[in-house]
Amino acid sequence: MKKALLKLGGRSLEGEAGYASLGRAMRKLHGCKVAIVHGGGAEISAALKAAQREAVFVDGLRVTSPQDMAIVEQILSQTVNQRIAGYLRAQGVAVQRLSGKSDSMLTVVPLLRHGRSLGCVGEVVDVNPEPVRQAWLHDQVPVISPVSTDATGQSYNVNADAAAGALAGRLQCDDLIYFTDVPGVQVEGEVLMEISVAAAEKLIVDGVITGGMVAKMESAFAAIRAGVGRVHITNWQGDGTLVDLLERAEAQGTAVRG
Repeated sequence: MKKALLKLGGRSLEGEAGYASLGRAMRKLHGCKVAIVHGGGAEISAALKAAQREAVFVDGLRVTSPQDMAIVEQILSQTVNQRIAGYLRAQGVAVQRLSGKSDSMLTVVPLLRHGRSLGCVGEVVDVNPEPVRQAWLHDQVPVISPVSTDATGQSYNVNADAAAGALAGRLQCDDLIYFTDVPGVQVEGEVLMEISVAAAEKLIVDGVITGGMVAKMESAFAAIRAGVGRVHITNWQGDGTLVDLLERAEAQGTAVRG
């Protein structure tokens, strides 16, 4: 049985129509277990702005104060998670709502970037795959918020790309697909059909790959090193997207290779 993890960016699927398309696409798959990790950056930014909190990013990672964390968790684990689950259920997809906190699925330590603390931002150090496996055992699709905890139970904001990469590696997924609002990794305006880890690392050092794509690529590297078969970075292209990528192995977006 094939296993695939889908990471959904906040703007990768627009509204109910986009998620309805995802639901239809999932029902077309045969012989493949699917899990979803989602972000929600735009909605978090809007909620923090409404609370008059300043948004600060370092290499695409959101600096999160303890005061911000309550808002982040509400948006990711309740508002966004519940909405995605509802859209998929409306298409006949059986889902299980989870977060990184579910049965300590993702355990983290504070993340440092260039020696700087990012506040309540966690780096995954341990993965318990059982909540996902149990959902699959009951023919459910796990819909997972990346909010996680440290060993003491303190909540942390975990970059959804990093959470997806760590979970896909632990589950030994055949495919990890990052759905985003761009068609793939772009260099000088052209989408790369394929890129190696070594080449991507050089593009990051050279400042060609920047912003949120840095965190995405770094989590892709970790997933490949952990044994994930294929990693794709692409945008949603309609109801046939999953069948094309997972069953027909057709080229779409950028494939990241070891």
